[in-house]
Order: sequence, then structure tokens, then C-alpha cells
Amino acid sequence: MDHEAVKGPPTRSGVRGRRGGTSKTFWRKIREPLAQSRFVKNAIASLFAQFVRIIRLTNRVVDGSAQMSGGAYSQFEPIIIALWHGQHLLTPAYYPKGRPLVAMVSRSADAELNALMIEKFGIEAVRGSGGRESSKRRDKGGATALIALKKSLATGKNVAMIADIPHGTPRDAGLGIVLLARLSGRPILPAAIATSRRKVLERSWDKTTINLPFGRSSIVVGAPVFVPANADEAEMERKRQEVTAALNAATAEAYRLVDGSK
Repeated sequence: MDHEAVKGPPTRSGVRGRRGGTSKTFWRKIREPLAQSRFVKNAIASLFAQFVRIIRLTNRVVDGSAQMSGGAYSQFEPIIIALWHGQHLLTPAYYPKGRPLVAMVSRSADAELNALMIEKFGIEAVRGSGGRESSKRRDKGGATALIALKKSLATGKNVAMIADIPHGTPRDAGLGIVLLARLSGRPILPAAIATSRRKVLERSWDKTTINLPFGRSSIVVGAPVFVPANADEAEMERKRQEVTAALNAATAEAYRLVDGSK
């Protein structure tokens, strides 16, 4: 029997299926070169930076927010700004211009765009991660990054660091930021920024918040947390819990201000 006769002519759905497969194959072929293209990554980072600037310009800062300009926190500088994963995206647009800032950014490929984006605001990026080692014991550059941040603090620059561990327990500080405070002798300042209009990515591990334009915004900075140079293991754990509590309190207050203001 003729198998071609049994199959008959291709259906329209079959044609669509082949086209869909061809499109996916084409995308797979160009995706990797695009991901490696410095030009493409810079273009995307520029778009992200512009979007963040629009958020800042179109969200009125509500009463009760911290005043970042005017040197209100200069008495504590240089400082270690503590932020939560998924809640930190607006920081470059709200950080005062003219003050040097060095930020720790993960070494993952996804975080490279974030590093390029913050550089558009004149913020220096240090690549590293405080995450746990993988089964392959891949070096995430955490120790090297901490040394770089300590050197930046020693030269008078402020630094920013995500307090919780990537893909760990969200909004629970790791020991990395506490260790940096102990080694440098500089205080940790818990900070949070919120907007009234936002989209929370519920399926993301850290409940990443995408801030939206044309609403209200708030900035909350908690009391500084100092870590003694001679802090032992028990004291380090107490300070870690203190940072967690202070940063969660600042975050809750930031959302209260924007959600309760009219």
C-alpha cells in the first residue's frame, strides 16, 4: 500500500505546526548570540533605566517618607544600605545624585542586565553572590565581592547589598551583610521603597515587585544597625535577626505609607 496516499495532503494545522517548529528553531539559533551581544544587552539596560526614571518621575513621594537628599544620613556615612530581593529595583532612581555608591550584584547571567542598568545611574557594580554553594561547589564570588565592598567603604563610598540569600528564605537576612558590617566597622541602614501601583510576581521565589507609573511612592530608612568588631557567632546571629526585623519593619512601613495615603 502507498503510505503517501494514506497520509494525504497536509492539513492547515499541520502547516501551522511546522511553521511554529521552524519559528522556535530560529529563535533558539539567534537567542544565544543575542544574549552574548554587548550592544543588545546595553540597549535593554538603557530601556530598563528609562523605565525606572519614569517610575520615579510619575510617583509622588508621600509625606512621612525619608528625605534622602540634604545629607540627612551623612552622620552615618559611609553606610551599608540593606535591601530585600525583589524590592530593590527602584533604588538607583531614588538614590541621591553626587554620592558615590557601589552595589553588589549577583554573578548570574540574569543579573548582568541589572548591573548594566545601575551603571546608567553612575552606580558601580561589584559582582558576587551570598548564596550557598551548589553541588558543583561553584565559586559565586561572595568573598571577593565582600573584600571589594569593604575597600569601597574604606575610601568613603556608600555600598548597597541585598540582605537575603538568593533562592533562600525571602526576607530573611543572611550573614554576609552582617559580616561586612563587622569587618568594615560601618553601620547597616535598612531601606525600603514602595509604590502604590505595582504588580507582584507571585510565582517568583522573592515575590518580585514590578513598580508602575502614575501613583505614589515612599522611602523608609530604619535605624542603623552596628556590628561590633569582636562579635562572636552568637552576636552575629543576633545582629542578623536585628537586620531582618528592621528591614521587614521598613518594608511594611513603606507599603503602609503608599497604600494608606490619598
